Amino acid sequence: MLRRVIVDTPAPADARSAGEPAGRRVITTVIAIQLAACLGYFAVAAHLVAHLRHDLGLLAGAVGLILGVQAGLQSALLLPVGAVTDLLGPRRTGAIACVLRALGFVLLGTVDGIGPLLCAAVVLAAGGALYNPAAQCLLAGVGPDRRPGGFAGFVATQHAATVLGPVLGLALLSLGRGFTPLAATAAALWTVGGVLFLLIPNRGRKPAARPRRELLAGVRTVLGDRAFLLFALATAPTTLLANGMLTAVPLLDFTPAAATLCFCVLAAVAAAAQPFVAAGHRGERPWVLRLGLLCAAAAFFILAPLDGTQVVPLLLAAVLNGVSNGLIQPAIFQRTARRAPPGRFGAYYGVLQSAAGLFAFAGDLLIGRLFDVGAVAATAVLIGVGAVALAAAIGAPGWSDGSLRGEGDATW
Repeated sequence: MLRRVIVDTPAPADARSAGEPAGRRVITTVIAIQLAACLGYFAVAAHLVAHLRHDLGLLAGAVGLILGVQAGLQSALLLPVGAVTDLLGPRRTGAIACVLRALGFVLLGTVDGIGPLLCAAVVLAAGGALYNPAAQCLLAGVGPDRRPGGFAGFVATQHAATVLGPVLGLALLSLGRGFTPLAATAAALWTVGGVLFLLIPNRGRKPAARPRRELLAGVRTVLGDRAFLLFALATAPTTLLANGMLTAVPLLDFTPAAATLCFCVLAAVAAAAQPFVAAGHRGERPWVLRLGLLCAAAAFFILAPLDGTQVVPLLLAAVLNGVSNGLIQPAIFQRTARRAPPGRFGAYYGVLQSAAGLFAFAGDLLIGRLFDVGAVAATAVLIGVGAVALAAAIGAPGWSDGSLRGEGDATW
């Protein structure tokens, strides 16, 4: 039987140069883009439901439809968009993403009918699907020594914006001029992000030189990698585990103050975990992902019986979920960046996140439906989410060991 042999070879010139000042510039610029983009996004997202429901007078079903179209379409687009990112290049793809997101926020601030709002949701979904593969492709392309720290800064910036964005949105709404200035500010921030994408150094072969048939070649490469497909299947619940508390806590009738405190604690803990996971490529170790999944399971088991009055257990669940987010995101990124062949990270990321996004979309629909049924069903579905995380953690040795990386390689 043929066995895969891993040998140490000199890094290519572009990989070595990525660890020098050019690599630092890429990381710094991507983090600046992340700050602008996430501030704009969370400033609007925190107040969008109230705008649709109270300012525009939409029924709850219409609000759910708009949000569901945006989330579901964005998840579905991730599969082809990863390969598109490899074809066009992350700089160009990122700039297009920011333009689309800016346009979507302009539409949100200026239209009021269901049809136009659905168009805004579609544009936002397309921009969101393009943004993350582009940003993470740039980070995956820097030198291996800088890659974990760069992604740690990327994730920490997202969590900081999770806290600061809603405050920015509230400040703009307090001016008393409605939702339009808030949406315009978000559009401006995403425009800044688009300009920053174009300022990133362009190394290596120009994307335009690639033949168009490569659009599907990347997806075929991933689909032929059975070990990675098993990894993607096993990690499919992680997006639901990361976002599930954001859906469940308000539905459990916690006060806005308690919910806000919960989300701030969660974000702070997740951000604080990043230096730990980045050090020494720790995120590539199987136990990091398993521990993250176990913390997620514990968080949902604690959350399940709560009724909106027990703040201390809620904060404990927030800490555990924050640890989970802080471990799982960089672990998945580091292992995917190491697994993907050169020029194929976008395709690998697209397959991975498409599976996770569609799983989360279906899970959110199920959570909402069972919360409408009653308290017993709500408790059961949260226990079920915890059980999914526990099952993934128990199964982790089977898809974290070298047996799925390929014979002879025990790093996957």
